[in-house]
Amino acid sequence: MTIDWQAFTLYAAITALLGGFMIGLAAVWLAWANGRIAGISGILGHLIELMVQQKREAFGWRIAFLLGLLAAPLLWMLFSVLPASVQQTGSIGLVLGGLLVGLGTRYANGCTSGHGICGLSRFSLRSLMAVGSFMTAAIVTVYVLRHLLGVSA
Repeated sequence: MTIDWQAFTLYAAITALLGGFMIGLAAVWLAWANGRIAGISGILGHLIELMVQQKREAFGWRIAFLLGLLAAPLLWMLFSVLPASVQQTGSIGLVLGGLLVGLGTRYANGCTSGHGICGLSRFSLRSLMAVGSFMTAAIVTVYVLRHLLGVSA
């Protein structure tokens, strides 16, 4: 693994700081305005449940939140070039990874955005345990794939 030290510029640091600030602001705004946690898996999961049940309550803010996530890269392209996207696995790996992440979010009762951003900021012990589990699973997975099985990135 190599680190591209040329990519660590003042511009990159400012945009990362701005992005983190905007994520935090969105999480706080959603909590204050709706009393809801900005956990993407929960928002999407409840939206799908509402659509299946053909209910309209609390439907609009979920659609707006998810559309905002999709619109953000389009808005970013007005001001700068999007970073290059590099796919390091095949289609089977992507599908398998997506299924495992989905399964993990159900078992953890939330995702990294809900636990990592909102839960940790509220000093939730459950979120601390969930984030610790996410990180441990990620470290073990990378170790096993790269060092034991020899899969390169």
